[in-house]
Amino acid sequence: MYMSFFGLAEKPFAITPDPRYLYLSERHAEALAHLLYGIDNAGGFVQLTGEVGTGKTTTVRSLLAELPAHADVALILNPRVTPEEFLLAICDELHVALEPAERVSIKAIVDRLNVFLLDAHARGRRVVLIVDEAQQLSADVLEQVRLLTNLETATQKLLQIILVGQPELREVLARNDLRQLAQRITGRYHLDPLSRQESAAYVRHRLKVAGASGEIFSGRALAELHRLARGVPRLINVIADRALLGAYTREQHRVTPPLVRSAAREVDGRDATRRGVPWLVGGAALAAALLVAFALHALYRVESAAGRPAPASTASTRPGPPAAAPVAPPASEAVATFLAAHANQTGTDAAFGRLFALWSGAFQAGGARPCEQAAAQGLECLADKGSLAQLKLFNRPAIVSLTTPDGVEHQVVVAALDERHARLEAGSAVLDADLLDLERYWLGDFLLLWRPPLPLAKLLRPGMRGPEVRWLRQGLASAHGEPSPTGSDLYDQDLARRVEEFQRGHRLTVDGIAGEQTQVVLDALVGAPGTPTLGRSGG
Repeated sequence: MYMSFFGLAEKPFAITPDPRYLYLSERHAEALAHLLYGIDNAGGFVQLTGEVGTGKTTTVRSLLAELPAHADVALILNPRVTPEEFLLAICDELHVALEPAERVSIKAIVDRLNVFLLDAHARGRRVVLIVDEAQQLSADVLEQVRLLTNLETATQKLLQIILVGQPELREVLARNDLRQLAQRITGRYHLDPLSRQESAAYVRHRLKVAGASGEIFSGRALAELHRLARGVPRLINVIADRALLGAYTREQHRVTPPLVRSAAREVDGRDATRRGVPWLVGGAALAAALLVAFALHALYRVESAAGRPAPASTASTRPGPPAAAPVAPPASEAVATFLAAHANQTGTDAAFGRLFALWSGAFQAGGARPCEQAAAQGLECLADKGSLAQLKLFNRPAIVSLTTPDGVEHQVVVAALDERHARLEAGSAVLDADLLDLERYWLGDFLLLWRPPLPLAKLLRPGMRGPEVRWLRQGLASAHGEPSPTGSDLYDQDLARRVEEFQRGHRLTVDGIAGEQTQVVLDALVGAPGTPTLGRSGG
């Protein structure tokens, strides 16, 4: 698209979090310092709040990257759980082994967790619990969170808890019945939007990382971008990306204020000349519905990556090469028409039914949670937020959530994907959709299924030992065309180095830890024959 026209190696304003694009404003750096201080100084809770899109996820990712070597982390992304499920999720994250009989007793779970924390303390390790979307925690779960701070030695709390959420979290914790919890909060920090200067620096930083060699946005365009996005990084990304596409279709190498306003109108669908686009912040909640159904073996919601997609008047076919006089692509309503015509087949149950069918599995609507049903059939769920390029990398059919301009959400399956088209399936209906048309309605949320060759931990890390480590070592060798190794089943430093090389080569987070994304990408490269893949669309 516009990358070669502007001399860019990649899209600079993709909504997927990428460590290479990390820009810590003064506010984000200060929030990160607060969180790191809270980890190093035991006791109580640390609270981080901010509006949708202000960078809470970025800050948490930065925190995870800068954690001291002696810290172990349990990251809970699913807030809509029972107290029992909440405790089980913590144990799963920390790899605390539980007997089947213990998994049905809160007391037994807490007792086993306490033993784990005491052992970690004796070994000089710090255990941190991070709860995202904490404003959605129920009163019962919040009470269980409070009780976890009772796990302590004579001098130190055994568990540091960080609650991350939208501003409503402050209102929740201000309730009279939660005052005992609020009194234990030792640090509070609220993320405000970027200032005008920070917004400009943010845009320039992302363009530079993407390969820009000069200024692409004029100074006035940057000021207009800040005004319309109100300093919210995600909104800046959405509008800036549209502005670059608009400049490309007009063969302008410089983005001007009119182009920014035009981009905002395309995204907003309303007049953006006299006001910002605050509806995008509220509209982000609408796009989160699919993930309600997804991670941690439950239907759950996570924060959307951006606002409502552009209306159907946005360009939907690929512009011609910049050497020729570009013409604005004709409008396409194929995706919107498809969704409207098959609305009765674009619900969560229908999407899971179709996805299971691609794996020759059976999904029972109204039965156990979808990912629990998947686990019973030897499958695992991976729910994430990403890009079409990431879906190609995973090479597995996926459910995506599409939101039309009227705010209605639809769940469909991407069953095939090539350079220009994606095959969308809603029940028995099929559409080979142009990628540009599709991207106007997709905010990056997806869920896919994959079949591990053996039961795997969600995180394989140095120091672990067992058959899953042997699978990892053999898979890396196979991916590089090397003979199958017969070495140790220990996750040693050499294996960590090989994992880092694999992650770097496939543009994953480089940390030497084989998490779910790394496992799925490796499986996509060396998986068993007959596994459903995205193949190529027939469009």
